[in-house]
Order: sequence, then structure tokens, then C-alpha cells
Amino acid sequence: MPDKTLRTCKKGHKYYKSSDCSACPVCEAQRKANDGFLSLLSAPARRALESKGVTTPEQVSAFSEKELLALHGLGPSTIPKIKNALAAKRLALKD
Repeated sequence: MPDKTLRTCKKGHKYYKSSDCSACPVCEAQRKANDGFLSLLSAPARRALESKGVTTPEQVSAFSEKELLALHGLGPSTIPKIKNALAAKRLALKD
């Protein structure tokens, strides 16, 4: 495992990371959704959807499972969470 390096985000938070991911854990904790659809997802999955402008179940229903899995940060364990959230709104992923 690589050694952790000290980094500083644009807001001045200092944190250690061993990966090349540039997400500041302090900033991520501050912007975590407390309720709603995005609160069900991990930070990487949330960022993947937000990078495509997706913030609601209605918007994510326009994607297929294959398209979602192609997004960096969104993996197979997230799909059931998304499907359950969509089912609660009587929505489904695109075929």
C-alpha cells in the first residue's frame, strides 16, 4: 500500500491520502446530503451522479444500469440502492 501524503484542499483543509483521489474528506463530510435520494449513496457514487447533473430519482431513471456502472465512482453495490429508491417512486432504470 502506498504511503499517505499530506494534502491541502482549496479551502485550506489538511488531510492525508494514499490514493490519487483529490476529494477532501472534510469538504465531502460538509456537503453530504442528510436526506433525499443522494443521502442513500456513498460519496463517490454521489459525486459520479452529480458530475452528470443528476440529483433526483427522476433524473437517474433516464440512465441504464450499464451507463451508471460506466461512471467512475459508481459500482455494482450502488445499483440495488438506486433501484430501491426508484421503485419507491414507481420509477425504473432505462432498459
